[in-house]
Amino acid sequence: MKSFEFIEATDIKGALNCLDVDDSQIRTQAGGTALMLMMKSGVYQPSKLVSLRGISNLDHINVGHSGELLIGSMTTLSALEHSELVKTHAPVISLTMKRLANVRVRNIARIGGALAHGDPHMDLPPLLSALGASVTAVSKKGSRTIDVIDLYKGYYETALRGDEIIEEICIPNLNGSRCVYLKCTTRSAEDWPALGVAVKFQVVDQCLQDVQIVLGSIGEVPIRMGEVQDLLEGKPARVENFELACELAHSLVEPVGDALGSAEYKKELVKVYLKRALEQALNNEGGI
Repeated sequence: MKSFEFIEATDIKGALNCLDVDDSQIRTQAGGTALMLMMKSGVYQPSKLVSLRGISNLDHINVGHSGELLIGSMTTLSALEHSELVKTHAPVISLTMKRLANVRVRNIARIGGALAHGDPHMDLPPLLSALGASVTAVSKKGSRTIDVIDLYKGYYETALRGDEIIEEICIPNLNGSRCVYLKCTTRSAEDWPALGVAVKFQVVDQCLQDVQIVLGSIGEVPIRMGEVQDLLEGKPARVENFELACELAHSLVEPVGDALGSAEYKKELVKVYLKRALEQALNNEGGI
């Protein structure tokens, strides 16, 4: 590992002053669980790391006036797992955390870093995309809001500029929506997903409304299944409609094979796991 400058920022302004939109060798560090692995393997060699751990106002979980969850970017994944506010307002997140990596990683990894990392083989991007979450990105020029589904542009590539930091994550009031995240792993239950399926919908008068389906780990970015959502929207919440939706999803997806599974294998997983997720959401089971 090559030598680099290490700066511990004490506030957001100080961190932003260290960044340069034109210098990709300057990087902020949140938990550093993934970044350190990249540096040790030589995949990434920074000239400067700006640690955000000393910025206390980036570590919080609050509920806004409209019932939305407001989560500081330096909140640990472990804090998300155990937060009573998260369990009350978005219990699917608490359940998902239990099978995300391991306790040691969750104690160190931060939600902002997990999102900014841009790895397509992760659980939070598809889940938060299905929940309609957004991030607030700040720079010296001001702030802007980016929907999580739009944050990802390619493999390890995000919409964040080099001079921006994720300040906060907003998860809108779910208003009684039924939400599930399921993942299939090829090794241990906590491993990287070969497929992640996030589902959210409401049931009104026995019909499906506000259907959201996002798949992860089958391409370079989380994939929203718009045509499948349209098929289910307004339809009776019945198993036969779920089966039609899964057949459509299976016909549409073109997964990218990797070490976690071939393209053909992942294509079959979509049909199986989407049906399980839809049924579990209908039964308010939450999923993991």
